[in-house]
Amino acid sequence: MTEKFQIPGVAAIVQRQGDSGIELLVQARDKADLDADTGLLEIPAGKIRQFENLFSTLRREVFEETGLQITDIPAEAKAHKVSLNNYQVISCEPFCVSQNTRGHYPIMTVTFLCWGEGELLNSSSESSNIRWMPLAELALLLKQQPHKLYPMHIYALTKYVNLHLKL
Repeated sequence: MTEKFQIPGVAAIVQRQGDSGIELLVQARDKADLDADTGLLEIPAGKIRQFENLFSTLRREVFEETGLQITDIPAEAKAHKVSLNNYQVISCEPFCVSQNTRGHYPIMTVTFLCWGEGELLNSSSESSNIRWMPLAELALLLKQQPHKLYPMHIYALTKYVNLHLKL
């Protein structure tokens, strides 16, 4: 039997200061091969290409899925870089790590907080209804209708909401 492995990925909690306070970037999943997931609310996320660093992946995935340019990833400034014995290594402290241990997709994501700017796409090949959501609205959704969210991102979003709304 062939051994199978988790797929490594990154996810982005993209934040901005809106007229009504903090807003987070959200989108609806639109996966042609996973009808059960289509429509679930999520944050931008995606797979890491071989030898692509975490922060480059984050910028690429957010841009591909939403059209936004990432302007700041606080964890990147604090990252430790080592170049030694033909290796280049980045070590950092993400906001959250999540792993699907059962379900449709064997992925593990490393979630980072970031800031972005630009014009949002209406949709991409993997997402639709891309928009900024006020933090209070997201908090209510997490509490009252968690089944409407992609399970992979629920803890990271709950952690963020709890830190900022002091729940």
